[in-house]
Amino acid sequence: MSGWIDAHNHLQDPRLGDVVAETKRAGVARCVVNATREEDWQAVSDLAEQHPDFVIPAFGIHPWHAHTAGDRWQDRLRGLLEKHPRSSVGEIGLDKWVAEPSIEIQMPVFLDQLRIARELDRPATIHCLKAWGPLFDAFDECEPPARFLMHSFNGSIESARRLLPLGAWFSCSGYFLQPRKSTALDVFRELPPDRILLETDAPDMAPPEEFRSHPLPENHNHPANLTAIGKALAGKLGIDPGIFERNARSFFGL
Repeated sequence: MSGWIDAHNHLQDPRLGDVVAETKRAGVARCVVNATREEDWQAVSDLAEQHPDFVIPAFGIHPWHAHTAGDRWQDRLRGLLEKHPRSSVGEIGLDKWVAEPSIEIQMPVFLDQLRIARELDRPATIHCLKAWGPLFDAFDECEPPARFLMHSFNGSIESARRLLPLGAWFSCSGYFLQPRKSTALDVFRELPPDRILLETDAPDMAPPEEFRSHPLPENHNHPANLTAIGKALAGKLGIDPGIFERNARSFFGL
């Protein structure tokens, strides 16, 4: 394999600082950097321009920030996606774990982003937490793009089997190496290996300490941990570590 690919992180997050050089030295070849709200779209765009061979940008509004969407945000999102031809739509989704913003506020923002992804033929990265019913309702109303990534997938195998024929791929996080998350790995073992990607979700979703090759204060997750995470997850899932890179290249069209 030529290098690890982090299918989902937030390199623009100020909690990380400048970690690009250190992440490259750890063997990470590419990072898909996901925006979470309009406020950080420019930061993600800047990172992609500063590191064109390393950062793959994704632009979107996370369900936790759906209430912050400004007037005509859809036009600004389309503009950024067109400016960055390799970019995807993310991080978007639905979340009933949080009380606010409500699912009623999240849903129209999510649907518009699905439509934009389809219009521009871009993959989407989807966050879904305790909102599987609303997610399938959304897909009934608006067909998802041809490829979409269920980031840090922690749903049931039954949900995964419904998602697969719709175009779903699934990214596995180092957080699932936590012993209490073993059931998530049980689900990944039942997924088609050619639909599994690898992510850090840095600076969040830190793995257990023994897989933190690059520890950060306050238990923040360094994207350079991807190498240790990938080797451990490949062993746990019984798959070739190189499959993560091959699948990421296929999904993101690299």
